[in-house]
Amino acid sequence: MSAKKVVKSFYDLDLSKAENVMDLFHKDCKLQWNSSNGFTTFDYDGVKNMLAGLKRSFLSFKFRVSHLLEDENNVTARYTIYVTSIERPEEEDPLAHFISIWEVKNDKLYRGYEISQLADDSSASLNSYAQIKV
Repeated sequence: MSAKKVVKSFYDLDLSKAENVMDLFHKDCKLQWNSSNGFTTFDYDGVKNMLAGLKRSFLSFKFRVSHLLEDENNVTARYTIYVTSIERPEEEDPLAHFISIWEVKNDKLYRGYEISQLADDSSASLNSYAQIKV
């Protein structure tokens, strides 16, 4: 499977409902994330725990990808995460914008590098995601 297909299969998921999402991650994976809260590094168990927390907090957790670029075993993605919270089950809201680079090894997500920014209503890019085909 191509690296792009591996990464796309992850971003096609609703993380609040996905049962076997950890099957997409290499056992030796590392994820480095620069967010508004600072820098965080996750290993396989850290990713697993983070995803378990998402399932407890959100009714839906979906990616809307605008760019997915492949260079050999590396894939760069630009996307916005949309969530439906338990407190507001009737509303889907943008949560954050991301740029991620994934290295794929043995058809699994192996090394991830992410940078994110909280979403706001003034972002012109929110409306453009539905129009772009990956």
